[in-house]
Amino acid sequence: MNEKDLLLLHILEENSQISVEELATMTECDPQEISGRIAAFEDAGIIRSYTAIIDWEKAENGEVAAIIELKVNPERDFGYDRIAERISRFRQVKSLRLITGTYDFQVMVTGKNMQEIARFVSEYIAPMDRIRETATHIIMKSYKENGHAFCERETGERIPYTL
Repeated sequence: MNEKDLLLLHILEENSQISVEELATMTECDPQEISGRIAAFEDAGIIRSYTAIIDWEKAENGEVAAIIELKVNPERDFGYDRIAERISRFRQVKSLRLITGTYDFQVMVTGKNMQEIARFVSEYIAPMDRIRETATHIIMKSYKENGHAFCERETGERIPYTL
């Protein structure tokens, strides 16, 4: 993958609705070349999906989000992959990551309320084979998602500079 490919992917990650013509200008490429590269990225599974970043607080849908950390006993010959596949099948699971540190997995889930999330953890996640421990953190407010800030400050307001 060359520098123009990486630039193209970063631009699309920032704004997947940008036109092919704008992408061509920004990357100094031909629009047909850009269309071909995007199609190749999609075919190779590099571009997995195009999504919208929603500020659910403003949408007032009443959903609650939580991060669940899991300690897991990996399986012989499969490591963490099989348990990750099982967890990822639940509709409540929005993201699942293998992480370093005290816990093995970080799972982002959503539910109608805190009770629904608690029930999901206690009835489906905690009893699973190989799950040793869970820690659930309710997300109280999101300030930034996928590189997009939700903070809206008044025009002219200055933020103090710190090192």
